[in-house]
Amino acid sequence: MLKVENLHVSVEGRAILKGLALEVNPGEFHVVMGPNGSGKSTLALTIAGHPRYSVEGGRILFDGEDITGLGPDERARRGIMLAFQHPHEVEGVRIIEFLQQVLVETKGVDPVEAYDRIVKKAEELWFREEDLHRYVNVGFSGGERKRLELLQALLIEPKLLILDEPDSGVDVDSLSVISRKIEELHQRGTAVLLITHYGRILGHLDREKLRVHVMKDGRIVKTGSGELVERIESEGFGRIFEEVGE
Repeated sequence: MLKVENLHVSVEGRAILKGLALEVNPGEFHVVMGPNGSGKSTLALTIAGHPRYSVEGGRILFDGEDITGLGPDERARRGIMLAFQHPHEVEGVRIIEFLQQVLVETKGVDPVEAYDRIVKKAEELWFREEDLHRYVNVGFSGGERKRLELLQALLIEPKLLILDEPDSGVDVDSLSVISRKIEELHQRGTAVLLITHYGRILGHLDREKLRVHVMKDGRIVKTGSGELVERIESEGFGRIFEEVGE
């Protein structure tokens, strides 16, 4: 479904991704790990179509179509969703109105039905109905912001959900519910590409289902099963890099 071929990406003239290759089939669960600065977030944002990231070489295919030149809105319409590492505040836009518009535009749902659907699903992520009348992320904690990202994903049910460090700035309780909802989406058929630099969130997921990739200096240098997470946690990235000659 997703095929990244020999991808070279720069930001403000600085090369970040250096010939990265990755394939994600429908319904698979992939994890990208690596130390800070290895290019994990750049990969996520480039797949989503962030205009700040310049593709210097290679291409991105989705459902067999070259989407390298498409904007983020067109990629979203094709079924790609990115849950941000640091979701922004949107002053003046109420959560309920934003989510209603999303369902109307993407799913053709009647606004009244959309309202009821949002309220019901929000309760599963610990949001009360009155919470939904707040402005998007304004005054939210880290956990609230990440739970709101997951609420959007649960409503949209994208083909591919990219999660950029969903465990950063999140307390233990929020991490537990976020993990459960990621599993729920995956079980419904959403392919997941989860970006992280440590395995805390992966302790809540079924590691037997995971395909794990380790990044260094803008490339994937090792790929393995969920057991690779345990090795990284016990031995660190340095040992992995030594084995592959990096």
